[in-house]
Amino acid sequence: MFEYFYNEILRRTIVSFGTLFNSLTVKQTNSSDNVINTIRVPLSYGPTQKFLARLEQQADLNKATAITLPRMAFEFTGMTYDSARKVTTTQQYTVKDPDDGSESKKIYMPVPYNMQFELSIMTKLNDDALQIVEQILPYFQPAYNLTVELVDSIQEKRDIPVILENITMQDDYDGDFTTRRVLLYTLRFTAKTYLFGPATSATKDIIKKSTISYLTGTDISNATRELSYSSVPRAIKNYTGDAATTVSEDIAKTNKIIEVESVSGLTAKSYITIDDEELFISSITGNKITVKRAQDKTTATEHLRGAEVHVINAADNVLIAEGDDFGFSGTIT
Repeated sequence: MFEYFYNEILRRTIVSFGTLFNSLTVKQTNSSDNVINTIRVPLSYGPTQKFLARLEQQADLNKATAITLPRMAFEFTGMTYDSARKVTTTQQYTVKDPDDGSESKKIYMPVPYNMQFELSIMTKLNDDALQIVEQILPYFQPAYNLTVELVDSIQEKRDIPVILENITMQDDYDGDFTTRRVLLYTLRFTAKTYLFGPATSATKDIIKKSTISYLTGTDISNATRELSYSSVPRAIKNYTGDAATTVSEDIAKTNKIIEVESVSGLTAKSYITIDDEELFISSITGNKITVKRAQDKTTATEHLRGAEVHVINAADNVLIAEGDDFGFSGTIT
């Protein structure tokens, strides 16, 4: 049932989340409001309790080994399935290999999951904490879109909304006056990411070309004429998604002359699709095209003005996926 694959989606999302907060700074001033110190706040991955334990065990500010404040830590705390973003699980889409474009790859639609994160801000001074928090909050209203390359093999990039859920503050100022003080702000986030399955070859087991040769006469070794019939799979729908033009008037089921807004992207003796119907362009006159309706077992239907006209060309032939319906183009040599 299962096969090994690893798209590193969870890891990429965690790393991308951390990069949002790795360049925050704090400026400390004296009584005359002159900046006396600028600190880039260090960011680490790990639970907050780990850093608090170090503070308690090395509370002497004079020790060089004591942990420095301010600092931040973030942690991936859990994930849940997001049914509100569910898509058809059996639907697939096909893309060209991003490396050389010679092969097509297909992948099932992703599964939506929410990843929970906690960002902890630890400071000794309240002003330091307020500076850090104020540098973060304006970007989350309450979501910030983070672009992540989820699947490297097909260069699938998506905007992942990172939502700020809530903020809590804790002041651990217990004990006598010699106890080291820790102000702790905890920001909780939800990242709405997607998990993809394995990307497989879309052209696997697809016949690229079939050739049949005919020889005249009964003596094959002395045949005077040879005919070869070549058959190449031809797409019967548009895969690339780019519309060449639109129809400029309503089309009835029986219309064989169709007026379009522009014919610059159309050629005679080629196939097009309008909605779910495939048509063959016999000729072009002005902005009108003469067509054969309902090609390759599609159904002639009515089309409204403004419907998009998609051209089926060689680029679509390359993207035929295993299990798709397709036709054939034949030549005799």
